[in-house]
Amino acid sequence: MRRILLVLAALLVAAAVFAGTAALGVAASMAAGFPPPPPGRWPAAAPAPPDRLVVAVAVGASGSVGADVLAPYAVFAGSPRFAVRVVAEELAPVTLSGGLHVVPDDTFDEATAPDVVVVPAVVDWAGREEAALREWVARQADRGAVVLGVCAGAKLLAAAGVLDGRSATTFWSAVDGMRADYPAVDWIAGRRYVEDGTVITTAGVTSGIVGALRVVERLAGPDEADRAGARAGYPGWSRTAPLDIPVNGHSAADLPYALNAAFPWGRTVTGVGVSSGVDELHLAAVLEVLSGSSFAERTVPVSLAAETTTRHGLRLLPAAPGDLDRLVLTSDDPALTAWAAGHAVPVSRVRGFDAALLDLAAHADRASAAAAGKFTEYPTAHLALAGPPWPWRAAALAGMTVIASAALGVLVARWGRRFGSNGST
Repeated sequence: MRRILLVLAALLVAAAVFAGTAALGVAASMAAGFPPPPPGRWPAAAPAPPDRLVVAVAVGASGSVGADVLAPYAVFAGSPRFAVRVVAEELAPVTLSGGLHVVPDDTFDEATAPDVVVVPAVVDWAGREEAALREWVARQADRGAVVLGVCAGAKLLAAAGVLDGRSATTFWSAVDGMRADYPAVDWIAGRRYVEDGTVITTAGVTSGIVGALRVVERLAGPDEADRAGARAGYPGWSRTAPLDIPVNGHSAADLPYALNAAFPWGRTVTGVGVSSGVDELHLAAVLEVLSGSSFAERTVPVSLAAETTTRHGLRLLPAAPGDLDRLVLTSDDPALTAWAAGHAVPVSRVRGFDAALLDLAAHADRASAAAAGKFTEYPTAHLALAGPPWPWRAAALAGMTVIASAALGVLVARWGRRFGSNGST
């Protein structure tokens, strides 16, 4: 009996060490993906142009998923029928995943009557940190604004009561949990988006592009939706395309995502250029694929300017380029290109989700790129991914952690036997 207890103790110690190491890794990955924003308040942005439909893209105080914000922003802002504003509880910088810091245009108190509200996934969707966001979104829904919940943004909508009595969808891995937690909502899996009255919810991440195009069609007409769709270039999109998509579930193909998140030490540090004029959709693709939905690399948005403005007016606060392994540019940036040449940092040019997934496969591995496609719910059948087959760095760290954990468990068992022997003499 004593021997069995020692073996169990050894196994528990080994499991605890491995789990603790993985938990530390996940915490480090999340901290790198959502670094705290710089302090201070910024002045309000210029007023929205008159005679346009106003889109309020809400961002959370706890951090928001970058692609959920940037991709719909790009779709709406590219149309002359819409004026897009980023709104938050305060006019202070907020963090988007991938390390991006954004300056809001308006506060919730100032954004009193938008025509459209975009709700991304946020970190503390049901907690106190996002109470003001939930209350504001509920008010806008009650007054009849069109609400677009992107990916796990549906979680916040459910917590705010906006989805009660409605049909909705969300990110594939969250559907079962939401069915259990919010039974008043009819949760539907395997749909690109679900439209119920004035509320549209989408499947994972890039589905927000398709959901935004549906809102454009609904409010600005089919011709404008076709123009916006051509600009977005989403694979297979048309106004009449089927909405059914694969019903995903967890599988062994998700392992690269877990390995990269749990064992981030030594991963590539990739600077992402955010010079003024950068396209929001291209920026969303790089940050989401390389970091947010793969954890394969640590992205650092960089510029030689302290503040930049995107193609359609979004204010960003990038970091200065520092110790980078490589630099990814989504637009021409002579200053950053010269900096990279002077510091022997290789430069890649990546535009759009297709190019981002191909880049990830080439510079990291195919398995991580395939997992990123699944986690962004982006169509990838047309892509020929080429590169290393597996995330060997993360796998090696996991293997070494298993060996170290097992060795510690053996030491604990031996110590227990020795202590027991000494105690019995």
